Amino acid sequence: MDGSQAVYNTLKQSKINFVVSLPCVNLDKLMKMVEADEDIIHIPVTREEEGFGICAGAFMGGKNPAILMQNSGLGNSVNALASLFELYKLPILMIISHRGTDGEFMSAQIPMGNATPKVLDALQIPYFNPKTPDDALKLIPKAWNMAVINGIPVGILLSIKFW
Repeated sequence: MDGSQAVYNTLKQSKINFVVSLPCVNLDKLMKMVEADEDIIHIPVTREEEGFGICAGAFMGGKNPAILMQNSGLGNSVNALASLFELYKLPILMIISHRGTDGEFMSAQIPMGNATPKVLDALQIPYFNPKTPDDALKLIPKAWNMAVINGIPVGILLSIKFW
């Protein structure tokens, strides 16, 4: 099983039924799987904070939301995560393509790749780093459960080596 299939399977297992996404080459196959699934509402967006706002509304409307995004957009999302999700205790599963990690070919991705865990730590957002598809199968349902029980965002950082 490849990484995309493992993540998709865990979204289904976790009963995620509302997904927003932003373009990312690493997430492309997963986005296509989500788009083809009639049980998941999939909304492509152009800005991360827009996606977080839509997911907040979806949760309030009874959906189980996730966002598929690249870590480069995490900086764009700080206010939405702190002022909306933290304040109102809203759960969301953040599937994050962690660019700028070991093996990155594009040097412009490296600074944010290094900053990503620090940004999540500063926001007190827990996150997991599955190294393999088997890790993802175990950690993603755990992450969603943590998000729901505690009313918090939880991140899944998927490095280049995961894909």
